[in-house]
Amino acid sequence: ACRALVDELEWEIAQVDPKKTIQMGSFRINPDGSQSVVEVPYARSEAHLTELLERVCEKMKEYGEKVDPSTHRKTYVRVISHDGTKMDLSGVKIDGDVASSLKFACESIAEEYEDELIEFLSHEAENVKDRLCSKRTDLCDHALHIPHDEL
Repeated sequence: ACRALVDELEWEIAQVDPKKTIQMGSFRINPDGSQSVVEVPYARSEAHLTELLERVCEKMKEYGEKVDPSTHRKTYVRVISHDGTKMDLSGVKIDGDVASSLKFACESIAEEYEDELIEFLSHEAENVKDRLCSKRTDLCDHALHIPHDEL
C-alpha cells in the first residue's frame, strides 16, 4: 500500500506544469520595505502535497491484487493505466474488498506518515519508495530484497 501511495503521488507531481509556482514566506513588510516572499515550484510545494495526500487514496480503486506464484507474496498493481493503454491483468484479483482494504491502508499511511511523505516528496529524492516504505517506516521490509518494476 505504501509503494502504491508513493507511485500515485509521484505520478500526480509529474503532471503539474513545472513552470507553475506558488508564493511562500511571510507577507509582512520588513523594516527596509522589502517582503520575505519567495516563489517555489508548485508541484513539490507543501500546499500541493498536502492537497494530494487528502485525495490520493481514492486512486486505490484503480488497483488489484496480484499474488506471486513462487513466493505467495501479495502486491498491488494498477488495473487501469493512467494513459488508457491496455494492461496485462493475468493473475490479478480485482474486487471491492481488495480496493477498500487498500484504500484504508493508504489513508492510514498517509495520515500517520504525512510529515515524512511531504519531507521526501518536497525534494526530488531518488528511491522514495525504498527510502520511505522500507528504510524509514519498515512498512515494506521485504521489498528491499526483491526486484520490482515501475508502474
